[in-house]
Amino acid sequence: MKFGPASPADAIGGVTVHTLRQGSLVLKKGTAIGRAEVEALTRAGVEEIVVVRLEEGDISEDAAAASIAQAVAGEGINVERAFTGRANLFAGRAGVLVVDRARVDRINGVDEAITFATLSAYKPVVEGEMVATVKLIPFGVEARLCDAAVAAAADGALRIAPYVINRVGIVSTVLPGLSPKVVEKTLRVTAERLAPAGATILAERRVPHQETALKAAIRELLDLGAELVIVFGASAIADRRDVIPAAITDLGGTIEHFGMPVDPGNLLLIGNAGGRPVLGAPGCARSPVENGFDWVLMRLLAGLKVTRAELTAMGVGGLLMEIVTRPQPREKLDSDGNRNVAAILLAAGRSTRMGGPNKLLAEIGGRKLVRIVAEQVLASKAHDVIVVTGHQADQIRAALRGLKVTFVHNPDFAEGLASSVKAGIAAAPDHADGAVICLGDMPLISSDLIDRLIEAFAPDRGQLIVVPVSNNRRGNPVLWSRRFFHELMTLDGDIGARHLIARHSEAVAEVVVEGHGAFLDIDTPQALEAARRE
Repeated sequence: MKFGPASPADAIGGVTVHTLRQGSLVLKKGTAIGRAEVEALTRAGVEEIVVVRLEEGDISEDAAAASIAQAVAGEGINVERAFTGRANLFAGRAGVLVVDRARVDRINGVDEAITFATLSAYKPVVEGEMVATVKLIPFGVEARLCDAAVAAAADGALRIAPYVINRVGIVSTVLPGLSPKVVEKTLRVTAERLAPAGATILAERRVPHQETALKAAIRELLDLGAELVIVFGASAIADRRDVIPAAITDLGGTIEHFGMPVDPGNLLLIGNAGGRPVLGAPGCARSPVENGFDWVLMRLLAGLKVTRAELTAMGVGGLLMEIVTRPQPREKLDSDGNRNVAAILLAAGRSTRMGGPNKLLAEIGGRKLVRIVAEQVLASKAHDVIVVTGHQADQIRAALRGLKVTFVHNPDFAEGLASSVKAGIAAAPDHADGAVICLGDMPLISSDLIDRLIEAFAPDRGQLIVVPVSNNRRGNPVLWSRRFFHELMTLDGDIGARHLIARHSEAVAEVVVEGHGAFLDIDTPQALEAARRE
C-alpha cells in the first residue's frame, strides 16, 4: 500500500487520509479521488493532498473487515456491512456471549493493522446488542494478512449460547428473626434476575433451616420439574458439611464447588442433584446489585457448565465493589469510637399539604413543633445538632432561640427534601462517624429512640444504617454511616433516601419500636390535632 502526498491530478484512484477543508470545499477522510474530486480540489486551490493507494496483493479495509467478521461469527451472531474499515457484530438472539479468548488473541496477533474487540466473555446479552467489532487500522492491508486472520478464527471465535432453562425452583430456609419481607424481596429480585433469560419461578418453598426439611423441599421441586434449584439460606454456608451442602449430598447429589474469588459472592455453592444444578446462594444474591451469583446463574441458565477452573479464574476483575459492611482501616473498632454521631434536623419545608401555615411553627402544649423535636435531639447522645432552614428561616431560628444548635440555610429548599438532606450532610463535622437525619414535623420522636439508634450503630459489625421498625414497617429517623454520605449527596427531588436503604439492605440494622412516634409526621391539620391529643 502506497502512502504519501500527491497533486490532485496524480491522486486519482487514491483515498484521502485526512478530512480536508479549504474554503467551501470539504473532502472527508476515506473519499475515493476521481475526476470530480480533482476538479473541486483544483478550483479550491489545493495543490497537494495525502492519499493511500492499494497495490497488487492488497485488499481494501472494508473487504478485509467483512471477511474477518464473517470468519469470527459463530452461532447466534449477525454481522453488519463493513464501513470505513469496521464491521460490527451483533447478538442474533438473547443469551450468554461465549468467547474463545485464544482465538481472539491469535487474530489480534496477526498484525497491528487488524484489531478485534469483544464484550466480556460470558456477558448476558439481548437480541440486537453489539457484541464485537473488527476494525482495520489502515485503509487497506495485504491479502495474506487478512487470510491469516481468517484462518486464526478457525470457524468462529464467539457465539451466543441461548437460554435453555425455563423452570426454576426456589427454597428459602428460615430461622427466628428472619423477616418474611426479606424472603418476599428475595423472590422479587430473583424473578427479575430470571426474566431476561425467559425463566420463571416454578414454585417456592419455605422450610426451617434444617437438613431434613431442606432435603425434602429440594426433592419436591425437582419432582415438580425444576431444571434448576436455588437455595437461599437463613444462615450463610460456613462449610461443605453445613446444612445446605449436607442436604444436597444426602439427596444423592454432589457438591461441585464451594466458594468463589468474586466479591460480593464469595460464599456461592454449586451442586448437582438428579442431573440438575442446585445453587446455594450467597447473601448478596438477595440484592439486585450485580455480584458473583449473577456470573454463575446466567451461565447455568444458558446450559453452560461452570467448571472449577473457570470459577477460580474469576479472581482478576472479581472485586466488583466496596463491601460497605466491612470495617475500613480508618475506623476505630471500639464501640464508642463508632458512635460519634451528628444529628441533622430538617426544618426547611413549605408545609404545602397543611394548606398555608408553617406546620413547624404550630404549637403543641405551648411549644413550637420544631422546638419539641430539637429539644429531644439535644437530649440524646448525638454530639452535634445541625438544623437545616429554608422556608421562613428567621421564624424557625426564633423558635429555636437559646438552643445549642448549628443553623445551615438551604437556598434550594423549594426543590424538595433531598436538597435539605444534602445541605445537612455537607455541614456534618469531619469527626462524625455518622448522622441521624430527623424530620422537624415528627414531634413524638424521643431522645430515647435516637439513643437506641446510636447504640445499634456498629460499623465494625456491619451495622451501618439503623432504622426504627414496627410490624415490618420502617420509620424515622434513620441513622447513616459516613460511608453513605457521598450517596446521600446525590439525592434529588422529594423522594428521600428509601431506595438507598433497599440498595444496601445488607448494611441495615433494625431497631424494634412500640407506638407510632417513629411514623407520625404532621402533614395535615388532622395529623396535628391527633398529635395534640397524645
